[in-house]
Amino acid sequence: MTVHALKDEEIQLLRKEVEMLMAERARLLQVAGAAAVLVANLDSDHLPEDADTIDAAEMLAEQLNGLSEESLRDALEAVKAEFDDEQLGGRPSRN
Repeated sequence: MTVHALKDEEIQLLRKEVEMLMAERARLLQVAGAAAVLVANLDSDHLPEDADTIDAAEMLAEQLNGLSEESLRDALEAVKAEFDDEQLGGRPSRN
């Protein structure tokens, strides 16, 4: 195999890996967007009193709050959620 052929093969492998990562990112954005919509629409007064449920909701909210504004915006767009431009922590909702 020539050096040129090896480089072409490496480029093809890298291209496939990038495509796979992009597809995975799209799926993760959909999950994050759906989770953001869920958290934004939860009424904490109606959550079960179970400590595990409250801990899980807090963990999810903390992880969503840890996203960059751009990532959160992309996630909400991935699920076609509407959100307040001034405050992403508003109440996004599905169309």
